[in-house]
Amino acid sequence: MSIRPMQEATFLILTALAAGSQHGYGIISEVADISGKRVRLRAGTLYTALDRLRADGLIDVDREEVVDNRLRRYYRLTPEGGLRLAAEAARLQANANAALKRLNPALGVI
Repeated sequence: MSIRPMQEATFLILTALAAGSQHGYGIISEVADISGKRVRLRAGTLYTALDRLRADGLIDVDREEVVDNRLRRYYRLTPEGGLRLAAEAARLQANANAALKRLNPALGVI
């Protein structure tokens, strides 16, 4: 049984966390940067995804701190999350390579 391909937001969240632990706003900013501002996560979408990724064992809470009387939770990629991200990146790269091989070089695409 193969693992389902990741949705883009999930891939970008895990990619953001691959550089180190981040809190929610940091993840939102990183995802926007990584995607060239094409993907802009809303807080509700992010925290729903973080809960699911924690339940799946792909991320975990790294630490918590209180800033301006509000709890700030930092998340980190787990070893399993790193393996899943690497597998998904390899899958996407293989698909992109296959597409590029099939494109007509005369069109100036490659």
